[in-house]
Amino acid sequence: MPELPEVETTRRGIEPHAVGRRIVALEVHEPRLRWRVPDDLASRVAGQRVLHAKRRAKYLLLELESGTLLLHLGMSGSLRVLPADTPRLTHDHFDIVLDSGRTLRFNDPRRFGSLHYTTENPNEHPLLADLAPEPLEPAFNAEYLWQTTRGRRVTIKQLLMNSKLVVGVGNIYASEALFRAKVRPRRQARSLSRSEVARLARAVRTVLSMAIRVGGTTLRDYVGAFVLAGLDPQVGAEAAFFADRVQYYNEGMKDREKIREDLKRYDSRWPGRKFWLAGDITVEPQTDKRVRVTFPLRYELRNGSKHSSGKVDKTLLLERAGNDLQIVAVNERTAK
Repeated sequence: MPELPEVETTRRGIEPHAVGRRIVALEVHEPRLRWRVPDDLASRVAGQRVLHAKRRAKYLLLELESGTLLLHLGMSGSLRVLPADTPRLTHDHFDIVLDSGRTLRFNDPRRFGSLHYTTENPNEHPLLADLAPEPLEPAFNAEYLWQTTRGRRVTIKQLLMNSKLVVGVGNIYASEALFRAKVRPRRQARSLSRSEVARLARAVRTVLSMAIRVGGTTLRDYVGAFVLAGLDPQVGAEAAFFADRVQYYNEGMKDREKIREDLKRYDSRWPGRKFWLAGDITVEPQTDKRVRVTFPLRYELRNGSKHSSGKVDKTLLLERAGNDLQIVAVNERTAK
């Protein structure tokens, strides 16, 4: 599920392509998202210029001349910048076509994403009005977290994941922040001392900032960081993968040492999650811009005394966009 860092990464990715551009058309291919896209939305936004690309919690906010589009990625959604004439894929549900000849294309296999429009203050929209402080803004600090935890019997991990108390801290980030702060996830929130709360507040900001710098986390795209960046498949790298897209280094994928160093660092930060390439990688060009990559991946997950392991076959459909390689489709099945 896209969390705050993934949404912020998306915002930063679309900002230079969208801001200052005029919306030529909103083409809705499938209106049945989490909430149905209104029939009149296309006519309301067409012709408006995009003034700002902002984020509130997990919502992308495209501020237009007469209102604001609120976009949520749901559980499996992505927003990509593509040439407007790029053929649509399965689960491509709408296009925000810009006067630059590009489009912001929304893909969401599970259709839990959403698209809303308001002409009022977007922060007063029902979906945003009751949200808690942003963890990377000054309002979220040790004193705020201390006051929030007082008297609460819920576990500290549950508290961190409650969007009415702090937004954008999903399961992975809560676990990592607690590990960094040396706080057990199952402790009651009210049991934390002031010093523990202060460490935890710092850890939350550090983890989210780190994830934003490297593009967010998504397990499904794990192989991209080292395989698609040119590392030997037999390296057997073990890491949790931070990236929704894979960036070419110096157009020739030459900076392999940087990627190796990143992998080692991720491995040390996520000791409970191990992943290995379990066989050959097959690369099949589909068009001059698209390629299909298939590979087996073995995994081992530990959570306290619980342990699970297995092997899956992954297939990625990748598309070149400038100096980036974007993952546009993912399939997975249990390996025999």
